[in-house]
Amino acid sequence: MAEIVIRNLRKTFGDFTAVQSSSFRIEDGEFFMLLGPSGCGKTTTLRMIAGLELPSAGEVYIDGEEVGQKPASQRDIAFVFQMFALYPHMNVRRNIAYPLVSQGMPRAQVRAKVAEVAGILGIEDILDRPVGGLSGGDRQRVALGRAIVRNPKCFLMDEPLGALDAEFREHMADELRALHDRMGATTVYVTHDQLEAMQMGDKIVVMNHGVVEQFGTPQDIYDKPATMFVADFIGSPPMNFLRFHGSVATGDAHVRLHHQVLAVPALREPFDGGMVYGVRPEHVRLSDAAGYRGEIIAAEYLGTTQIVTLKTHNGEVKARIPSDQRARMGETVGLDFNGATVTLFDSQSGRAIRSDLNEGVLSHG
Repeated sequence: MAEIVIRNLRKTFGDFTAVQSSSFRIEDGEFFMLLGPSGCGKTTTLRMIAGLELPSAGEVYIDGEEVGQKPASQRDIAFVFQMFALYPHMNVRRNIAYPLVSQGMPRAQVRAKVAEVAGILGIEDILDRPVGGLSGGDRQRVALGRAIVRNPKCFLMDEPLGALDAEFREHMADELRALHDRMGATTVYVTHDQLEAMQMGDKIVVMNHGVVEQFGTPQDIYDKPATMFVADFIGSPPMNFLRFHGSVATGDAHVRLHHQVLAVPALREPFDGGMVYGVRPEHVRLSDAAGYRGEIIAAEYLGTTQIVTLKTHNGEVKARIPSDQRARMGETVGLDFNGATVTLFDSQSGRAIRSDLNEGVLSHG
């Protein structure tokens, strides 16, 4: 398998810039997620790694070799598409075998490799069936088998589970991650689904409008969002944003919102101007003792928890609280925030204001 390094990668189509100076490193054997909304540049980035698109600028290294201007056939990668891209006139066995046959591998070796891959994927019983009559899950396994059989340096996957229904997609995500762990493969996986990325990935790049917003582990990206976009895109419900204007000094561990002092991680640089107080719903507690107040305007029951929406002077706040905790419509209650989990943002740039919590997260990408 192989390490993949992206340096200042850029792609333009006429006057449109699809990817803007992206840089990140994918470690050997890592399951790496390219995450973002439609049109953010993640698939274009994947296609440049694959050689299906040539970069306008920048470098792509696979296993230490610069391959940015090489065609896909010279990169030793396997690409798995969302719509499977199987050959409908071939059965399962011939679909999986095709890459080896096209390379001129002896028939006995082809049969052995196909049998090995079918055993890994648990599809031995459908090898002689036509692909047209298979379920979506089985067709995806066949597509994976065709990629695995060549034993390439890395696997590139463009939303391979997107065509499956929600329940089966979750099952296949578990299977795919388990397969990755057994093979020790380097895998780059494109998705717009934040839950899929958090469930499967070792590392995640979050992209928006062709820009890498943040690069890190799922926990770092969730706990230490580098931008308001990341904080809003990751999490369900997303992070709460309370807007205010204030001034903070280096080392300050509090801010003032509507005449109340609220805790934040110690700031590593001074700031004066428009700010956003970011806190996730699970870090909001309803407390009669808290001075910062909000009016309950909605409650959504979710079984063991409920999502309560409150109206405050600085905007709406959602709190994830136990389902048995009383939450009456129209009641005004105190809101207590876990200051150690708070992120402050510059309201103009949307970037996190550096603190002990987010130190280091802005340097990626």
